[in-house]
Parts: sequence; structure tokens; C-alpha cells
Amino acid sequence: MYGAILGDIIGSPYEWHNIKTKDFPLFRRRSHFTDDSVMTIAVADALMKLKENTPDVFTDMDDEKRERISAEVARSLKLYGNLHPDAGYGGSFRRWLREGEGPYFSWGNGSAMRTSPAGWLFEDMDTVRAVAGIQAAVTHNHPEGIKGAEAVASAIFMARKGKTKDEIRDYITGEFGYDFSKTCDEIRLYYEFDVSCQGSIPQAITAFLEGKDFEDVVRTAVSLGGDSDTIAAMAGSIAEAYYGIPDELIMKLDEYLTEDLAEVTEKFREYL
Repeated sequence: MYGAILGDIIGSPYEWHNIKTKDFPLFRRRSHFTDDSVMTIAVADALMKLKENTPDVFTDMDDEKRERISAEVARSLKLYGNLHPDAGYGGSFRRWLREGEGPYFSWGNGSAMRTSPAGWLFEDMDTVRAVAGIQAAVTHNHPEGIKGAEAVASAIFMARKGKTKDEIRDYITGEFGYDFSKTCDEIRLYYEFDVSCQGSIPQAITAFLEGKDFEDVVRTAVSLGGDSDTIAAMAGSIAEAYYGIPDELIMKLDEYLTEDLAEVTEKFREYL
């Protein structure tokens, strides 16, 4: 989860001011956490509370259990979303926070940017994918929104279980149909702002596949342009599971996260 938050913070100055180079300062005066971090932390808090209080909810998930998970995730998203109302949410999500309605059939990458806790907290692929899909469908119940969240969580799970990049790429291609035929150098030439799962997740995963270490993955993701903070958050979340993160980068989070968000991230680290 730290990888998603760091990717978000590092990519934040470039979301509306894209750069097409890997040569940039990792942290700038304008660096800050955005909705990507807030919602990731909200999902983590919800899933940890469920595991602590009703751990059986994740076993043999029937409709009643899935609804329990969904309700807790929705509660947490609304709690943290309203605690941090200026984090940069999209219009549909802001309305959801304000009006408390059901999911709004979104295919946006908001479902995937917040999915990393599902990739870390469970020990089998079926549960990882089920939980990733449930947390996505709270708001993003379009098939592409659910698919995107499951794909990123699956890549994280495989990375932390020691699978190779070839194995991860082949699984994601086979299960979700994403195309990784273009290199980052090719993508960089034409890529523009795209908040859809289908238009940003293949790019984020390609950045992970080509990166040499955690920092290089995040730099590569940002250099593609587009929705830079979210692409870096998704790529960084997978890179953390595959490479780990240098301690000096994790320590930087203290400079950016508010007390309530830092408390959850620290609990998550201890929880694992």
C-alpha cells in the first residue's frame, strides 16, 4: 500500500502538467497526497476492521457476506472522503459522497487506484480477486471498473508471492485481456490524459514490467503522461510487492500524510 501512496504523491505535481521524461525531482513543493491515497487508506481501514472483527466474512463468501464487506467499504470511503473533501475527487464520486447513493456504473480508474490492500491482506487469488471486485463495485460497478481493480490486485498478489514478471504479464493478459504489446517508449509518444481503467491500467502495468526497481517504475509511470498520479499509484503498488521500497522513501510519507491517514498506514504495516 505504501507504493500506491508514494506513487500518488510523486505523480501529483504532473497530473495536469505532464512530463515525458524520467528525469525529474521525486518530491517537489507541489507534491501532495490526493484522492488516490485517501481512498486506498479507506479501503485498507475497512478491510482490516473486517478481518479483526468478523474474519469469517472472507470465507465462503455468499451474498450476505459480500454485502457486509461492501457496506463496510462504503462506510470507510465516505468517512475518509468527507474528512478530506479537497483531495481531488471526480464529479461523480463527489456526488456519491454528498448524496450517499449506490454505485454509478463507472469504468474509471478510481476502482483500481484504491485496490492495493486487497492484494496484500489475503493469501489466495480467489479471495484477492473477490475482495478487489467487491470494493470496486461500491462505486465502480461497470465491468471495466471491476476488471481493472481485480487486475491490479492480482498483479500485487502475484508479485508478493514471488512470481516472475513474465508470469504476471501472462496471467493479466489471459485473465483480463489487457494488451502489453507496446513499450513505454512507444506509449510515451502518443499517450494523453485518460481516466478509464482500460486506458490507464495497461500503461501502469507496462511501467512496472519495464522498471528496474521501485523508483524506476514510478519514474517510468509518471513519464508516460496522462493521469500521472493514478498511473504511478497503480504501478507503484505492484512495484512495492515485487521490489520492496527503500526505507528513506517510506520515511518521506511522514512529511505528507495527515495524522489520521498516517495512523492507518502504520497499522497496516504492523498488521502485515
